[in-house]
Amino acid sequence: MNVDVGGLAQRIAQGMERAVVDAHAAAFGLTVALLARGHVLVEGVPGTGKTLAVRTFAVLSGLVFRRIQFTPDLMPADVVGTTVFNPKTTEFSTRLGPIVANIVLADEVNRTPPKTQAALLEAMEEGSVTIDGVAHALPAPFLLCATQNPVEYEGTYPLPEAQLDRFMLKVASVYPAKAREIELLERVAGGFDARELAASGITAVTDSAEVLAAQRAIRDVHCSPGVCDYVYRIVEATRSHPRLTLGASPRAGVALLLASQAAAAIAGRTFATPDDVKDVGISVLAHRLIVAPDAEIEGIGAADVVREVLGTVPVPRGSEA
Repeated sequence: MNVDVGGLAQRIAQGMERAVVDAHAAAFGLTVALLARGHVLVEGVPGTGKTLAVRTFAVLSGLVFRRIQFTPDLMPADVVGTTVFNPKTTEFSTRLGPIVANIVLADEVNRTPPKTQAALLEAMEEGSVTIDGVAHALPAPFLLCATQNPVEYEGTYPLPEAQLDRFMLKVASVYPAKAREIELLERVAGGFDARELAASGITAVTDSAEVLAAQRAIRDVHCSPGVCDYVYRIVEATRSHPRLTLGASPRAGVALLLASQAAAAIAGRTFATPDDVKDVGISVLAHRLIVAPDAEIEGIGAADVVREVLGTVPVPRGSEA
């Protein structure tokens, strides 16, 4: 199946804009993660449209969608499923949890304790869940979208580094600019209801067959040895950066390369460039890094360090790229 990845991404972005103001970053990040077989963490203060963005993306994708509201009393079995005893047949049967879907929204994932957060790890890494020792494959494509409020807010449990490293990208949900927020109010005044997306003309613009074909097309995007070396040098630079106590892992380098391939395909190219790497660098790397305490005191964040690294690591030129 021939697929126009750029056209697919454009249809999704246009649909997202009809429901979410300033949707470009969210649409791009979610599309990159879906096509590159990754997962997304969406972070922002309450009321900035995190859940709406994921719900809208799911509707546009035409894929099976499930939402899990993470709470302090949520148990792992509530996520992955469990075995149930039937007294009539005196047999046990498996009841799969809501994570068995194409797109899963783990809403406010940092409001549940680490034990339940860890229930997502196998699904994110292996594409399966294990119930009573039996592995159950998740449907393809599979995308986990987790939302969280900043950890400094009350009632939150910070995600451990091992789990953060499994999110391909982190997308920031921020307050819109004045003109866009007024536009939001005008949309609501005109009848827009976020609970009734279909009434606003937001329907599926693709299906699972096209998404799977697009995922295969992403892997055919050419990455030259120069681009691969560029990705490595960026990742390596974070490991020795004086402002960081934890740099990027090899998994981060793989994620950066795959996301660059997706960005190139979305731009309509069959080859990745250093600019593609830069376009996704902050969203892929920043959430994986730990900033040194003295740098935090100075107000330096992980994104600032990644921005510095991208500006200082030499870009391959000519035949090297």
